[in-house]
This record gives sequence, structure tokens and C-alpha cells, in this order.
Amino acid sequence: MSSYFDGDNYIQHNPHIGDQLSGLVQAIEAWNKQGIILKYNKIHKVLGEGNFVLVISEGTLAGKHSSFYDLFRVENGKIAEHWDTIEEIPSKDQWKNNNGKF
Repeated sequence: MSSYFDGDNYIQHNPHIGDQLSGLVQAIEAWNKQGIILKYNKIHKVLGEGNFVLVISEGTLAGKHSSFYDLFRVENGKIAEHWDTIEEIPSKDQWKNNNGKF
């Protein structure tokens, strides 16, 4: 995993995760100890422009069906910065339309 990140220069914009690769590892370890598992099941789109890449995907967070939007800034071929948004996807019987999330 560390080969993908710009190590000590990695900036994280999720307020629940610290900067640098060590902050990400600490957050994942803390979640695992609490039984909170983050799992990506399907990537729907990958969009890139310049040194930014947006990945739109779905999976589960703490057992809840969720959407993940991850925006990465890449520098020298490594992830240097990350923003994200995670949203629970309600069951289809609770949808207000038939458009779906993706």
C-alpha cells in the first residue's frame, strides 16, 4: 500500500483520518478494532484531469451499503492528497425515484 502514497507528504482532508500515511494506517486499524470494515465492491467511474483523479464506487461501510467518492491529487506518480465523501445508499423501497445512485 505504501508504494501508492507520497508518504510523509500525504495530505488527508477527511476529518476522521490524520495526515501522512501513518494517519491513514492508524485510522484503518482503529476502525478494524471497533469492527468497522470499509469495503469497496464496485468501481463505477474513474475520471482524471491533470493531476486529479475522481473514483466513484460503491461498497459497504460498517455493513451499510454505501457510495464512495474519492478525489486524489497525484504528484510524481503517487497519491499526495485525498478528499472523500461517503453516503449510505437506502434500500430500493425507500428511493424517491428510480434513477439510482449511479
